[in-house]
Amino acid sequence: MPNGEYLRYVALGDSQTEGLGDGDDTTGLRGFADRFAEHLATANPGLQYANLAVRGRLAGQVRAEQLGPALALRPDLATVVAGVNDILRPRFDAAEVAGHLEEMFAALTAAGARVATVTFPDLSVLVPLARPVAPRIADLNDRIRAAAARHGVAVAETARPAAVTDPRMWTTDRLHASAVGHARIAAALAHAVGLPGSDDTWTHPLPPLPPAALGSAAAAAAELRWVAAFLGPWLGRRLRGRSSGDGRTAKRPDLLPLSPAPSDTP
Repeated sequence: MPNGEYLRYVALGDSQTEGLGDGDDTTGLRGFADRFAEHLATANPGLQYANLAVRGRLAGQVRAEQLGPALALRPDLATVVAGVNDILRPRFDAAEVAGHLEEMFAALTAAGARVATVTFPDLSVLVPLARPVAPRIADLNDRIRAAAARHGVAVAETARPAAVTDPRMWTTDRLHASAVGHARIAAALAHAVGLPGSDDTWTHPLPPLPPAALGSAAAAAAELRWVAAFLGPWLGRRLRGRSSGDGRTAKRPDLLPLSPAPSDTP
């Protein structure tokens, strides 16, 4: 749209785009896509917004299930964020995952939409057991940047600022952004597409905390609790061929005006 006038925003993706970590299934999920829509609506009061994301989806599933409905909504702005679920699978092919993302970039831009995406932070900083996936993340990020450049897609470089590894940016599962993290991702996207009033403050560190008094034994115990509470159930679903998104559908499949934003924005 000329002069950054966006009236139809559609979000495609998995659990981060759905909003896990920002609210809950009882009170309702918010998430970076909702928050980005609020940024957009400030500059474009007539904005309508749809969110097609479903938790647990792989990049190929996002393309197969969400691209067609997204194109049917004729967005003038779309976000495409997927690939972390692929990174965590035993059989990961960065070229294949990036290919699914690029197909979505190409189709949406060819239909006249402005497209934005993100890069992914190094999970191993937050989850020491995830160190083996660090090269996968770096490889996929490079491929996302290259594909985005080929199609004029805006990239919010949420992989790079040191602030993204602050534990306060993440929920206790260490895989989903917290409300603070979702707010930062939304601000990063607003900056990437050049919304009025956006800037790089999303990259700034959070206020300092007192030094942690966590000894090695306590740290090891915390890791074991994380394995029992989050990694174990995740592995169990994989072994049973289940997904957290089984039986779920998009939370906002149609373009609708935004409701008033909650007042507790981090």
